[in-house]
Amino acid sequence: MASESRLFDQCSVCIICSTDLPREFAEQLATTLEENGGEPLIVQPGAEVPDIGKFSHLISTTVDFEAYDTSCDALIPVVKPQWVTTSLSKHKLVNPRQYSPDPRLFMNDVVVTCGDIPGGDKDAIIGGVIAKGGLYSPRVSQLVTHLVDLTADSDKARTVKAKNMKTKIVLPHWFDDCLKLGRRIDERPYMLPDPEILRAGPDTPIRRGENKDLVGASTTDPANLPTIHNTGQRSVFQGKSIMLSQDLGIGSHLQESLESVLEDGGAKMTSNIDSADMLICRYREGFSYRTASRLNIDVGNLAWLYRLMTFNTYTSPLRRLLHYPVARAGIPGFEGLKISLSNYVGEARIYLENLIAAAGAECTKTLKQENTHLITAHGNSEKCSAAKEWGLEVVNHLWLEDSYAKWKLQPASDPRYSHFPLRTNLGEVAGQTRLDRNVLEQVFFAAETAAAQSPRRPPQNKEQVVVSVRPPAEKKRKIEEEAPKAARGTPQANGKTTRLIQTPAETPARTRIMSEGKENETPSSTSSRKSKDAATAKLHEYAPDLALYEKERKRVGGVIYGGRRKSDEDRVQIQEKKKRIEVEIEDDSDDEQAVDAKRLKRTRPPIVMHLLITGYQKWVGKGIEKKEDADKRALRDLGIMVVQDAKRCSHLAAPSILRTTKFVNALAHGATIVNTEFITACLKADELLNPSDFPLEDKESEQKYNIKLDTVTANAKKNANKMLQGYRIFCVEDIRGGFDAFKSIVEANGGECMLFRGRLALANSSRREESDDEESDQEDEHPARHEVFLLSSAGTKHSRVWPRFRQVALDIQKTPRIVRVDWLLDMAMSQAVRSADQYELTDEMVENMEE
Repeated sequence: MASESRLFDQCSVCIICSTDLPREFAEQLATTLEENGGEPLIVQPGAEVPDIGKFSHLISTTVDFEAYDTSCDALIPVVKPQWVTTSLSKHKLVNPRQYSPDPRLFMNDVVVTCGDIPGGDKDAIIGGVIAKGGLYSPRVSQLVTHLVDLTADSDKARTVKAKNMKTKIVLPHWFDDCLKLGRRIDERPYMLPDPEILRAGPDTPIRRGENKDLVGASTTDPANLPTIHNTGQRSVFQGKSIMLSQDLGIGSHLQESLESVLEDGGAKMTSNIDSADMLICRYREGFSYRTASRLNIDVGNLAWLYRLMTFNTYTSPLRRLLHYPVARAGIPGFEGLKISLSNYVGEARIYLENLIAAAGAECTKTLKQENTHLITAHGNSEKCSAAKEWGLEVVNHLWLEDSYAKWKLQPASDPRYSHFPLRTNLGEVAGQTRLDRNVLEQVFFAAETAAAQSPRRPPQNKEQVVVSVRPPAEKKRKIEEEAPKAARGTPQANGKTTRLIQTPAETPARTRIMSEGKENETPSSTSSRKSKDAATAKLHEYAPDLALYEKERKRVGGVIYGGRRKSDEDRVQIQEKKKRIEVEIEDDSDDEQAVDAKRLKRTRPPIVMHLLITGYQKWVGKGIEKKEDADKRALRDLGIMVVQDAKRCSHLAAPSILRTTKFVNALAHGATIVNTEFITACLKADELLNPSDFPLEDKESEQKYNIKLDTVTANAKKNANKMLQGYRIFCVEDIRGGFDAFKSIVEANGGECMLFRGRLALANSSRREESDDEESDQEDEHPARHEVFLLSSAGTKHSRVWPRFRQVALDIQKTPRIVRVDWLLDMAMSQAVRSADQYELTDEMVENMEE
């Protein structure tokens, strides 16, 4: 018993109170921990967690508290209260991951047991549940939340009924749908004995559930100031210093109202980002935004601020996509997309409309053939049927949310984005995706200069200390925190403090995480601290000049140098005065920090070549990713930018003439073609060599494809990506090489390419050719004006759609031409139009193949 009573002997636990974890329950939890050797500290709602590094565990029912990201960086587990009781029942500290409140572990409230289901399904369900934060129990007990079974007459199901347990008996399909989506959906359509997914017809309307995640999070630009209810609880703004950015574009009356509400809640307004705890801004740009983000200050928009006002409860601005500032330019690849919505209603629809706009695409109320995507909550609607018939991308909202969170266009072909559970409206789980701070840092506020990593203001009292930590992501940061005042506690007979309760009045300053120039610095190092303090003091000495500089930089026609990131296209060298300031700060730092800063400040040469590479054997094979990345960085240091898009390339490197998509598209853009030996030679010599010394010579392939590279390049420049202008080319599904490859080839040469699914989308005039008088006179002479082409093979599977293609083509008075893919490839390789006659497929060819 003695060993059991000391189960938490090595645990120092911080209990964070919230709506779901009230003070009374926290007191009981703390007593249990003390009785078993633990050292608890209770943090009241609105108070901040002091000295995060001294705790072994944090107990919370939510991740919406300010120290959550800090604890994750420091690898301190955050667990739900059940972790304590389960550890005691099992007489050991259980795995904290299964008790995490992180919503990304969407099965964290599930304890599953399996009934009479196949062994393979059982293993898959158990593995999936545990991987997503749930638990498995081999037996039915009061702790089991879900019984997976195929019938309500199994032994375990009868036990659940006999004991009147709250366990839900569900079909395996529920877990399958949850794991495919990466979201926990409602169990009701899957519950035995009468599951809706087995009895409802395809035309039965699907219910629409409430979505609490989108309350106050469906727009980035709320119209009205929220109504504030004074509940007597400590304000979430108590002791905060808040900065309202000028880019909010709000009127003076609203700004005064906001400041009044915040000051009544105990906040202090500031115009100095260095002293702020929160920055409220509209866009992901500017000096204040980048500085606040690098210093790990909360950065949110008005919608986030209004939510804090309404609920008086802290939530991270990264928790909901539209609570964070937007970017002026959309996600790369989203420009030109036309997206329509189906089956989303209420807040979910408003949320997705605003998210589409924030991503840089256009949201259309009606679905037309010119649309590119349809986002739908389930697969039953006229819009879905039409979109599939027209060959549009039909996806759920997770595709949009993931693209926005990762700031990268996600492939619509991912099965997760095209999965629609039979009786679930996915609007119920919209708004659960979080922003990724690592992605935001890489794209919007990467620290590229030593000045960007300068420390914050020096400590204001003797109790402040500077502590260095090393997060798992190998990022160098500094934590500046204020030592907590002596907390109140009742001594026991053995002298041990019964409990520490962190009250709002004793709340220390919030932990700061900042960039650090040195990784393994000893906190108590006097010389190191002195050098930092000297550097900080020097920075504050020049603060007025820097402020004036920033003011002048923003003035039209004013300062044109400095203040911009190295990645900014219009950035030039830094103003001489700012250079002098940075140099003096570096001189006051210790030697290793100065070396690191100079290394960071080293500039790369300008880009003189955009190189597209295909077939480079030294980058082919397993385990060569690191070498490829290193080679690309070395090439960039020589002025060569390796690109993946043929539209951006000025040069193409290949070992021979290839029929790859990259090679063919680069030909269309008139790229200079060199041998891949050019890459090897540049890397070996560590200098940019003359590409004309490495021409691609491949007489054998030229003879094989009946082309001359010099002639092809000349033709491409003459064509100017318009060789196939006016051509409408369709592909059968499962085309050899893939539809995306042929679509890119056709569009690189000025044509239009679409999947053929029983209908020709020819009414779209959005890409109509230039209609000046000269071209109008020649329109009737262009053969492509009267023809439509279908890329196919002579196989039986593909030939089944030929009659339908011919019929719809004739219905719109066009001549159908069904051709082999070689027709397109030969034209693209030669950059010359060829007749389709010798490539045309006929019904006799299919019959001959079958014989």
